[in-house]
Amino acid sequence: MRPDVRTFVTDGPLPDQEADEEEIERRERQLQSVPRPVTAEEAAALARCFGPDDCYGLAWTLVHLVETAPAPPPVVPRPGPGAPDWAHTLWRRWGEAEAAV
Repeated sequence: MRPDVRTFVTDGPLPDQEADEEEIERRERQLQSVPRPVTAEEAAALARCFGPDDCYGLAWTLVHLVETAPAPPPVVPRPGPGAPDWAHTLWRRWGEAEAAV
């Protein structure tokens, strides 16, 4: 795993929208520093870093980053009915395809 990805993953899930502006900006810089495309291994690690909400759009940035991998992460959990839109989008794009295999 490349250092930029490892740093992001080590810092854990994205914060919620209640986090201070400095923290949100720091995580945004981390996401922007990850070279594209990511590997399948990196996508799997990154897919575990979604937070409780969309974190002012950073969850969408993370979705798009995960999608640069050549293949879906090994497990994309099916979101529940109250899950955020980004979770349903990731499932429709990758989870359903994997579930059908």
